[in-house]
Amino acid sequence: MKQIRVIDSHTGGEPTRIIVAGGPELGSGSMVERVERFRNDFDDLRTAVVCEPRGSDVWIGGLLCEPTEPESAAGIIFFNTAGYLGMCGHGTIGLMVTLHYLQRIALGDHQLETPVGTIAVRLEAGNRVTLTNVPSYRLLADVEIDVPGVGPVIGDVAWGGNWFFCVKNLAEDLSLGNVPHLTDLTLRIRNQLQAEQVTGTDGAYIDHIELYAAPHQSENHSRNFVLTPGGSYDRSPCGTGTSAKLACLAAEGKWSPGDTWRQESVVGSVFECSFESAGDQVIPTITGQAYISGESTLILDPADPYRTGIIR
Repeated sequence: MKQIRVIDSHTGGEPTRIIVAGGPELGSGSMVERVERFRNDFDDLRTAVVCEPRGSDVWIGGLLCEPTEPESAAGIIFFNTAGYLGMCGHGTIGLMVTLHYLQRIALGDHQLETPVGTIAVRLEAGNRVTLTNVPSYRLLADVEIDVPGVGPVIGDVAWGGNWFFCVKNLAEDLSLGNVPHLTDLTLRIRNQLQAEQVTGTDGAYIDHIELYAAPHQSENHSRNFVLTPGGSYDRSPCGTGTSAKLACLAAEGKWSPGDTWRQESVVGSVFECSFESAGDQVIPTITGQAYISGESTLILDPADPYRTGIIR
């Protein structure tokens, strides 16, 4: 029986499951090369870790890797029930708290290697983590699509480490009681983007849809609902989604470099964010908190017909 040791955490309510032992050997190439080997040769381990019956659509997984540079704390490959993520903000925050729990890092500044680049991360007391994300930008502004059963939907296509469609013209109740409707709505939007061939750079699939509304807490600036690739919603304010939002705000001159933007999630958790300008891109900084929620060994029994997960 194969055994996989994992550490679970949550960041603002959104869970992260980090493989710390028992994962596949991906060699010593770049993180891009390693994620391709994971995808091509070991994808059944991804589904075993995050799909039912051990996981669900809400889970983000991460494979801890040896870094390519000695000054890096770790390499990380993030994934979910639908596939692989270039970057994950809440997952990075959870990863740093996990590494500290394992006594592999101390408080202070570190760097992590991801398939979309190396990022700077600071671990502070109280499980607070600040990450400097990859350069983010708005690719397309005011894209209009005609969504069946909804009508015209207008939004921006933006990159924050993943591809987002940031909706601008819908006034929705972003509350937990409205999640079934919000999920159906954002799935319709994502399907119509694909039908109308609206994509990211080089035809990249837009797999995250983000809605906005006024915050429930007066000290915050915005509340969001983010549809994730597996069809679930992000319980956290979404680090890459907030990075995409900051890129759109910057492109429209609606927020200034260095000023703090407080992004509230649909469950009420908050990320503190800011950015620095870099030409037509921004360099976002995201701060949040994570907490260890479990430590376990997953068992893959060869006789179990669902040992590699239930695949939809």
